[in-house]
Amino acid sequence: MIKKKITAVRDWMEDGLRALLGQITPDGRVIIILAMLFLFGAGSIYMTVSSIYNMGKSKGQEMQIEHIKLLEFQRQQTDSINHLKKFNYE
Repeated sequence: MIKKKITAVRDWMEDGLRALLGQITPDGRVIIILAMLFLFGAGSIYMTVSSIYNMGKSKGQEMQIEHIKLLEFQRQQTDSINHLKKFNYE
């Protein structure tokens, strides 16, 4: 049922676009396509640049960068091969 409604809406939109674009000359179609390309491209570039600019500025705070702390490893008192090094040659 939902699939039929989606198909009906898609067909209705397609028929409307064909009726609108069928009256435009081929040169007019190219101009409209190029205008939409530049409009959507400019919108995409604006959204990308503004999101990068506003990154980390939530609630008026700038992004805090912390240095990585040095990890402290626990040294083993005995090595797994120490028993091979300590031979008793008596």
